[in-house]
Amino acid sequence: MNVSTGLRLLPWSDPDGKPCYLASDDGDSPLSRRADVIEAVQLSMGAELLHHARALLDAPKADVRELRFLAERLCEALCDVLRIAESRGARLPSYDEGDGPDEGRAPGSAAGSL
Repeated sequence: MNVSTGLRLLPWSDPDGKPCYLASDDGDSPLSRRADVIEAVQLSMGAELLHHARALLDAPKADVRELRFLAERLCEALCDVLRIAESRGARLPSYDEGDGPDEGRAPGSAAGSL
């Protein structure tokens, strides 16, 4: 949840292409859970598309139509991933200097190290 505005950027747009937001204090609401599922699907589809792209780019006989179609799908996937990153980044807690999650650890120590 975006701490400053209380809005969550959703992983879809309205019919005019404008971003949609969820105003809720409940990060586990039905609409929030639906958005989480859609984000997971979008990320999975992007990973599959990347795998297909690598295979197509290695194919010596890939033609211009195939490559153009691939480029269009990659652009769509990148837009989805950037929207997800923006949404998730806006929901991260902000830390003032000295009160972050690393406070209290010795300099240079890694989280979870023994």
